[in-house]
Amino acid sequence: MTVLALISVGTMLNYLDRAVLGVAAPSMTQELGLDAVVMGIVFSAFSWTYAAAQIPGGAFLDRVGARLAYFWSVSIWSLFTLLQGFAAGLASLLTFRLGLGVAEAPCFPSNSRILSTWFPQQERARATGVYSIGQYFGLAFLSPVLFFVVQTMGWRALFIIAGLAGIVFAGIWLRLYREPHESKSVNQAELDYIEAGGGLGYKGPATPFAWRNIGKLLRHRQILGASIGQFAGNSTLVFFLTWFPTYLATERQMEFLKVGFYAVLPFIAASIGVLSGGWISDMIIKKTGSATLGRKLPILTGLLLASTIVGANFVDSNDVVIAILSVAFFGQGMVNLGWTLITDVAPKNLIGLTGGVFNLCANLAGIVTPIVIGVIVGSTGSFFGALAYIGVIAAIGALSYIFIVGEVRRVEVHED
Repeated sequence: MTVLALISVGTMLNYLDRAVLGVAAPSMTQELGLDAVVMGIVFSAFSWTYAAAQIPGGAFLDRVGARLAYFWSVSIWSLFTLLQGFAAGLASLLTFRLGLGVAEAPCFPSNSRILSTWFPQQERARATGVYSIGQYFGLAFLSPVLFFVVQTMGWRALFIIAGLAGIVFAGIWLRLYREPHESKSVNQAELDYIEAGGGLGYKGPATPFAWRNIGKLLRHRQILGASIGQFAGNSTLVFFLTWFPTYLATERQMEFLKVGFYAVLPFIAASIGVLSGGWISDMIIKKTGSATLGRKLPILTGLLLASTIVGANFVDSNDVVIAILSVAFFGQGMVNLGWTLITDVAPKNLIGLTGGVFNLCANLAGIVTPIVIGVIVGSTGSFFGALAYIGVIAAIGALSYIFIVGEVRRVEVHED
């Protein structure tokens, strides 16, 4: 439980620190004089370095292990979050967002490795669901607080408070986290149970980084198809983490504090989607013994639900719009099960690198989506095309799971 609690808090801070820019954006754009197209670039900047650092971050994880990789990642990304509170213009803001992207890169590959080490296969989906709530919890239940901070203390205070919280957590992580064999709270019977279920991870020598291994990984349909699907799911997530508050404030003409309360509902729905996806997945595997059915069916369902976001373009009621967006974000929450699937299929000697490749592909959405939406909104003055784009990408992700992913089984990559 301690391990799951630690990575849940770490994941919450990870997403909170990348997402507070969306909350600060309406006030920040006025003070710094940034238009919609420029703001789209600022939203995207985080993912430029986040995606580029995935493979080096995965290799760093394989080299130093989860404990130190997580500590340095949290410490440095929290510092860059704090520094955004002192941004004086576009150049400094972009610099701090680029630094944040590099520093956050090892987080999800580390989560994947920790789950593969600490949990047997039949418990990983629920464990993934629990820690993944952190992606949404910060904005789901703290949104009114975050908007209140901006309204009363200014947008700069938001970054400073979030950054300080992360620095404190980094120290707590270093003190508490240990690998299973190093933990004093785990007995031999528990270690045997984890190992029997495919846990405890790779015990051989560290695999040195080699570019050719990336090509070998992507030649496996399981990894390629899941990466395409995760790109599609992340496109929906990125919309909610970046442009969603602006959409409510400008397209739907909501008052700023009201935006904070309306924004809670889709994030709560996404949290429920994460838990539902994990619970359904493990239940299917226990009943059928099929990891293929248990992992793929909830993700496919989630992507199809995410594609319904386009329906918000055709209704006038704000209440109905929020309901549609909540259904779409619920579906995106289920797609997060992709991290469990990639844990199931990754070669044991390359879990870090596989997680890095997977997250690189997934987070190309973080580069593309904010810019595409910024250009659409800037050129049309409307979010109509933006929501249509998100819906189409989600449908493409569903097709990837239907036609590409194939059987869910652990693949092997051998050294030449």
